[in-house]
Amino acid sequence: MIRVVFNQKGGVGKSSISTNLAAISASRGNRTLVVDLDPQCNTSHYLLGDLVNDTVGDIKDFFEQTLSFQVRPKEITDFIHPTVYENLDLLPSSPELGDLHAKLEAKHKIYKLRDALLNLDQYDAIYIDTPPAFNFYTLSALCTADSCLIPFDCDEFSRQALYSLMYNVQETQQDHNDKLAIEGIVVNQYQPRANASKTIVETLKADDLPVLDAKISSSVKMKESHNECMPLIYFAPKHKLTLEYLALYDELHG
Repeated sequence: MIRVVFNQKGGVGKSSISTNLAAISASRGNRTLVVDLDPQCNTSHYLLGDLVNDTVGDIKDFFEQTLSFQVRPKEITDFIHPTVYENLDLLPSSPELGDLHAKLEAKHKIYKLRDALLNLDQYDAIYIDTPPAFNFYTLSALCTADSCLIPFDCDEFSRQALYSLMYNVQETQQDHNDKLAIEGIVVNQYQPRANASKTIVETLKADDLPVLDAKISSSVKMKESHNECMPLIYFAPKHKLTLEYLALYDELHG
């Protein structure tokens, strides 16, 4: 199962959601891979901490080798690194990833990631974190994935942007990947006591959008988890926020 976490808006929790769901998957015995396609490298740092600076080979190197003739090109496994967590591996990103964007797009390398990941039969689950834009890397991920999770910050600006995002995903379904399914909208930074949050969620449901029941609330524990470079299931396994992520994981796999 290849799942992409995507929203064109930044700061909506893509890295937190993809990393924590992957960590839960690994903690339950599934061989799990996280692919970081965001040049900000938040997911890579979340899982590797300062060790990310010592890695040799990343997603930038994988894409770079597709731009020139290679007698013996490396396999994608040569760019994947183990984390300190059992069953959890990472294909890290690079701040230089943005420099390759135009070249990759011009040479129509949109299916290279798909072809590489579909050959990885050693993983039970793959999670792809994406940049906050609908660009080459996001489209590469959507062309590859079985399903798409859409993180959603519970505010009116995010609601208005959601319809454009849904159109982009549907267009990708039609033009590039007919197996791609919108698995659901993950409501993030949810405030259950705030009338505005409830109203926005009700509006999405009234529009027949696939809002998931499990919601992620705002908590300082997430920032602490990032600072410690330790996903919640390992950092605070009994915390309310961790339980919300577990509920989300179980809903997706129910």
